Amino acid sequence: MTGFADRLVAATRKLGPLCVGIDPHPSMIPELFGPPTARSAGEWGRAVIDACVGRAAAVKPQAALFERWGSRGMIALEEVCAAAKDAGLIVILDAKRGDIGTTADGYAEGYLGLHSSCPCDAITVNPYMGIETLEPFVSLAEKYSKGVVVLARTSNPGSKDFQAKLIDGEPLYVHVARALAPMIKRLKGESGWSGLMLVAGATGPEDAERLRAAAEDALFLVPGYGAQGAGPSDAMASFVKGPAGLEGGVISASRSVSMPDAAKNARDGEAWYLAVSRAIEAAQAELVAAARARD
Repeated sequence: MTGFADRLVAATRKLGPLCVGIDPHPSMIPELFGPPTARSAGEWGRAVIDACVGRAAAVKPQAALFERWGSRGMIALEEVCAAAKDAGLIVILDAKRGDIGTTADGYAEGYLGLHSSCPCDAITVNPYMGIETLEPFVSLAEKYSKGVVVLARTSNPGSKDFQAKLIDGEPLYVHVARALAPMIKRLKGESGWSGLMLVAGATGPEDAERLRAAAEDALFLVPGYGAQGAGPSDAMASFVKGPAGLEGGVISASRSVSMPDAAKNARDGEAWYLAVSRAIEAAQAELVAAARARD
């Protein structure tokens, strides 16, 4: 099987770097899909997937916003992930898992294992309990050609509280990136990129550039573009020149593309689909234009 990094790079070279977030905030699920429930979250998520086909390489379901509905929410998440896989999209599950020992083994098997009921290509994980806690995820990613997305410098304002603190003159996130070098090497594909990804928020472009210097071969997941306020140039800050232009990962956008204003009050499925499709295409075009301006 082709490695995760190679699949992701090939897809983004074809369609662009946008990764569409599937975040079913209860208060924002359009009335068209019914009152906010696990069922409407699932139906809305699958509709977003339909709009992504041929327009985006990857989707990023937010696990917590499904989990809030308990077992029914988990079933909806599993159905959304399965629908995305069936549609040929790359699925990055935003779950931010992280724990020690057998607990980490359980999380890894549950999401990256061969018989996972929630099929995904990669999962986000938290490294701040130590590198050893990532090993179960990296081992399964290595075995099954999956990806692991490690939080390094996130896009939320509070990330500076710990991630940007200086240790021996350098931010903690840089120490994390350097400590991951052996794992980055293990998941490196034929494209030269690694499926050991780092989260590098678009809201801190200078930090993203420092991360790129510390982890040249790691693909990045870049949140913060769109509703969180970062522009396309900030989102592309860590990308570098490749065979088809700038590359280096995916840039995530959720509300701005899956819940655009034009779709919120749509009265029928066709109008909703058109609004979301146009928002995805517009964001993709904006990112590609920013890449060309820098290239």
